[in-house]
Amino acid sequence: MRSLILGNGSLLISLNASGEVTDLYYPHPGLENHTGGLLHRIGVYADGAISWLSEDPRWQISVECVDDSLESRITAMNPGIDVSLSFKDLVYNESAIFLREVTVKNHAAHQREIKIFFAHEFRVGQSHGGDTAFFDPSAKSVIHYKSRRAFLINGLCEGASFDEYAIGRSRFDGKTGTFRDAEDGMLSLNPIEHGSIDSVIGFYQSYKPDDEKVIRYWLAAGESIESVLELNTYTLKKTPKHLIATAGDFWRAWVTRYQWDFYRMSSETVALFKKSLMFIRAHVDDDGGIIASADEEVLKYDEDTYAYVWMRDAAYAALALDRAGDSNVAERFFKFCNAVISPDGYFLHKYLPNRSLGSSWHPWIQNGVPQLPIQEDETAIVIWALARHYRHSKDLEFIELLYNSLIEKAANFLATYRDRTTGLPLPSYDLWEERRGVSTYTAASVYGALMAAADSAKVLGKEDRDTFYRATAREVKAGIMKHLTSNSCGFVKMLESTHEAQFSHDETADISSVYGLLLFGVLEPDDPALVDAFETVARRLMVDGGIGRYENDHYYATDSQSNPWFISTLWYAEFLTARARKEEDFEKVRSIFDWVARHAQSSGVLSEQISAKDGRQCSVAPLMWSHAAYVNAVLFYLDRLAELGICDSCNPVP
Repeated sequence: MRSLILGNGSLLISLNASGEVTDLYYPHPGLENHTGGLLHRIGVYADGAISWLSEDPRWQISVECVDDSLESRITAMNPGIDVSLSFKDLVYNESAIFLREVTVKNHAAHQREIKIFFAHEFRVGQSHGGDTAFFDPSAKSVIHYKSRRAFLINGLCEGASFDEYAIGRSRFDGKTGTFRDAEDGMLSLNPIEHGSIDSVIGFYQSYKPDDEKVIRYWLAAGESIESVLELNTYTLKKTPKHLIATAGDFWRAWVTRYQWDFYRMSSETVALFKKSLMFIRAHVDDDGGIIASADEEVLKYDEDTYAYVWMRDAAYAALALDRAGDSNVAERFFKFCNAVISPDGYFLHKYLPNRSLGSSWHPWIQNGVPQLPIQEDETAIVIWALARHYRHSKDLEFIELLYNSLIEKAANFLATYRDRTTGLPLPSYDLWEERRGVSTYTAASVYGALMAAADSAKVLGKEDRDTFYRATAREVKAGIMKHLTSNSCGFVKMLESTHEAQFSHDETADISSVYGLLLFGVLEPDDPALVDAFETVARRLMVDGGIGRYENDHYYATDSQSNPWFISTLWYAEFLTARARKEEDFEKVRSIFDWVARHAQSSGVLSEQISAKDGRQCSVAPLMWSHAAYVNAVLFYLDRLAELGICDSCNPVP
């Protein structure tokens, strides 16, 4: 679990609860984590002893994000040594430079020397060993490199560079790391090492009582030593203070370019909306991929990460940014989709940001029978989201560009990958990636995608495809209403088999079943069947004000009670919004927004789920899908207020 992420599309930094760097991705968000989850430690040496932020329990640390900028606001106070640190951190928006401004204050009643140490442990190229680090005397910098990756570390305090450095072995031959060299307050000045290594730099200053000094530290990433040296020269020329200020200005301009009227929303929920937009944007790669999370902590739980492009998660994120006015990101995402779609018109499980295939646990053969290892809703939602992109952009040329290679290819697959008896899609894995069958959510997404493909065909004058896709969509809807209804919860979670016309249903209450019917337009919000089903499912899955995914969901649960998810809870908010007719109908929607904000980290970061046992965040954090769900729910709330004439100026985005 991470406390904050900072990024610019090529460099992505994750900070932990101590404010230290734990993930450093370059040149793609989510691909090549050059720390491997190891810490870049920060230590304070005062009165003859070292205090590391991540090791000394006396540190009182708060990690926050500025409301209108993707920059940290971190405070760290250690009353045991009478020192406080205040951080302002950003990733420069124009280049791969991570910037830290640290204000060091002496709270002691006497003058003394305080030393600040920055330690760096890399796994360059996301692999162990073979690294080199050296001190470059001409640039007065420490450089780590391997193959086509290089990282330069430098800083200034009172106009001067760091005072000492050390480079040595780490996690090899019984050595814990060169950072331990700082614990006597002096560094060895060892200028080079190779293999499994780390480095430390130190800033030494004398502080009077209540004296403050500012350290400006930077880390530049590039594909060669020459490139990071150029970034170092650029930083010194422009000054790190100037780069920090201009990066902050960029984010403030980006997140406030539209003046939303957040009708009766609390200041906390408004701040979370803006932070969520910035967190989503930080997960976006320059080449169009949108990863699910930069948090590598989950690697310890499942031996893999969330640093992949799931088309479902990414489509929800693209939709959120599109609706917020950033259609450029959505366009790049759809170009990414166009590049990776299979020749037969479907997407596989997940992808890496460099457009290669990601890891998977879906088999190509089961019980001796070949099968497609897909989650069909991932193909469907891309086509559905692309049609909504056109509603915002009205870019006909873009739709025409992608029609043959993406829209028609995928729609033809969705139309043919169906059971002739039921009219429903053939089995695939559900959106929760756990079970194979015909889920109500997937069937609804296929209906929505076929209707969206028909709309795209109609815009381009392709009447035969328009007619065909609409007719096929109607068959899918008929199949849903005939074969996926349930007496217990309105609609089943999944149709598991149709062996010899004997249907096997899983009637577990699942929030995705009813949400899919709403989102993809299978049923209108006021349809009695949908209303009854949605309220029944929400009531059965309610946990301490939040809503779980489905009954008996044991993923990260600590006891028999399922955990509430931010996504599931916000889906219920969308349902209430769709049903609202007058101002007081929105009170419950706003109460859900308040619930989400209360359970966010102090930085605004949202995890995947909340522990039903103690109310704390658990699983991966930040989860980009949670933030996308929040943005989508808030924008839908604003749109609905405008639609009802309650707040005409709520959403100024075209």
